[in-house]
Amino acid sequence: MIGDKWLNIRNDKKKGLSYSEIARKYNIDRRTAKKYCESNVKPDYKYSNPRKRKIDDYAPYIDVLLSEAPYSAVRIQELVEEHFHTKIGYTTIQEYVKKTKVKYNHQATVRFETLPGLQGQVDWGFFENYTVTDVNGEEKKLYCFLMILGYSRMRYIEFVTDMSIQTLIKCHLNAFDYFGGYPEEILYDNMKQVVVKRLLKQKDSTLNRTFEDFAGFFNFKPVLCRPYRGQTKGKIERTVRYVRENFMVGIKYKDLEDLNKQAYGWCEKVNNKVHSTTNEIPKIRLMEEHLTKVTRPYFIDINSVRKVEKDCLFSYKGNKYSVLPKYIYRHVVVAGFDNLLQVYCDGEKIATHPIARGKNIAVINKYHYDSISHSKHDKDHNSIFDDANYDEKLSNVDLEVYNYD
Repeated sequence: MIGDKWLNIRNDKKKGLSYSEIARKYNIDRRTAKKYCESNVKPDYKYSNPRKRKIDDYAPYIDVLLSEAPYSAVRIQELVEEHFHTKIGYTTIQEYVKKTKVKYNHQATVRFETLPGLQGQVDWGFFENYTVTDVNGEEKKLYCFLMILGYSRMRYIEFVTDMSIQTLIKCHLNAFDYFGGYPEEILYDNMKQVVVKRLLKQKDSTLNRTFEDFAGFFNFKPVLCRPYRGQTKGKIERTVRYVRENFMVGIKYKDLEDLNKQAYGWCEKVNNKVHSTTNEIPKIRLMEEHLTKVTRPYFIDINSVRKVEKDCLFSYKGNKYSVLPKYIYRHVVVAGFDNLLQVYCDGEKIATHPIARGKNIAVINKYHYDSISHSKHDKDHNSIFDDANYDEKLSNVDLEVYNYD
């Protein structure tokens, strides 16, 4: 600091140097040089608060944008002006974006290692040069579902002929069965089967209703990766490349079943040899994952999601069934098997009904309406429906079954 050179400046003046020469020597203004030379005490400077920059008002918003995707300065300028309804100079935006990108790029290159049982990653692979013939002799495109566990590096792959939400869920269930459970969260690219509307923050995004219920049923968290940031989902992207360059090269198969038998064998092979990153065998490392076990079946039905109307009823295959009033206007998932219809919301079973035979029949558990007329009733559902001897005790439940037009 120039204040520390006060004595040197005064000595230079005594030696005959002019104010201009001192200013050039110390790279300061001539008036500052004069002030130091004439001062009998060391000058004490108080720094004023730095002047607020215009970019400071928009910096938090720009940080959020750049944390989600590497937008250009031009695009950032457009988004800022649209969001704040104002004009801001391009150079100001450009300088800030350049500095911020350097910070995020540095963070992105740090290897991300997950804790045991914490995370899995899922993606689709499209194998455009391969097809498979179905039972009707029709040629179908070939897709591959891939899942990898972040800690153990256990891989699972399955080939399919479509990427529907039902197929995605079926592949998840098969992967859970292969791994012996599932992690706390699963990372996804922004595939339409998972997210309907992707916004900057995940909490503002809209998930596919059917997939959201599937995740809620098993209580795992779907995590949406940041767009254009390959490092976020690097493990699964390397797996896609590995399948393409290793398993698919020279592959020969008769049909989809044959291909998936070979895929299963490939998974067994790669999961039982040392992984190049962890230097451990995934199958052995899997024991440390302590995955959540699958303890109840999930039934995939294209028509399984239903909305509860204001009369506490939802429709299923031409008939209506009741639930508690607190589920009015909410979406529930129904699973029919044998002679029973089970109803779930957020992964919790909330009702069980006998399946009506016929059409335009309403099956109502009168208990579901008790909380409307008697507020003291605060139970979630009749425990009799959880009993293994449901059929024997069904006659003791206060049910009403009637036709409606």
